Amino acid sequence: MGAETTHLEGIDAEGLANLSQKNRENPEHGHKVVKTKTVAEAGFRNLNYVRDHKPFLISEPHKLLGDDEAPNPTEFALGALGSCISVGLLANATHRGVTLTKIEVELEGDIDISATWGVGDLDPEKVLGVSHVRVNVVLYGDADEATLQEITDNAIAWSPVVNTFKRPATFETTLTVGEAPTDSESDAASHG
Repeated sequence: MGAETTHLEGIDAEGLANLSQKNRENPEHGHKVVKTKTVAEAGFRNLNYVRDHKPFLISEPHKLLGDDEAPNPTEFALGALGSCISVGLLANATHRGVTLTKIEVELEGDIDISATWGVGDLDPEKVLGVSHVRVNVVLYGDADEATLQEITDNAIAWSPVVNTFKRPATFETTLTVGEAPTDSESDAASHG
C-alpha cells in the first residue's frame, strides 16, 4: 500500500502535550466548525474547496456513469476515515513515547447504492450507505504487540471520523434558487 521506510516522520510531542492539556482544561475549545464547498464542474465531476487549499476533484467510476478521473465520494470518505485513524495512531504512539516506523490503514466498506442517488430502488426500508467497515491496521514500532493494540484501540475509539460513521450527524438543509442566465447573458459571459 505504501512505500517501505525505516523512518516515519513523527510529530511535535511537546505540541501534542500542550494541545492535549489545553483540551483537558477547556474541552469547549475542541468544538469547531469545518467548512467545505463543492462545485459541480461537469457530469459527475465535482471540485471541492477546503480553506485555502487547491480544489480537489471527486468523480465517479465509469460503471457509475463518471469519467473515473478521481476517487468517488465514498472512496474519499473511506480515505478520510483511514487518514483520521492514522493521525490517531501517530498521536497515541507519540503520547506513549512509542516510535512508529510504519503506519498503514487498509479499509473495505460494504455499501448499498441501489437507490441510484434517488432515482433507483427507493424502498423506504432500505438502509443506504456504508453498512460495515473492515479496518486492517499495520504498525511497525518499538513497542510490544499489547502496547500497539492499545494504541490502535484508542485511535479507533476516539477518532472523530470513526465516530461520525458510527453515530451519524444530523442534517439541516437549505436551498438557494438562482435564475438561469438568459441567452444574451450567456453569450456575454462566454465573450467577456
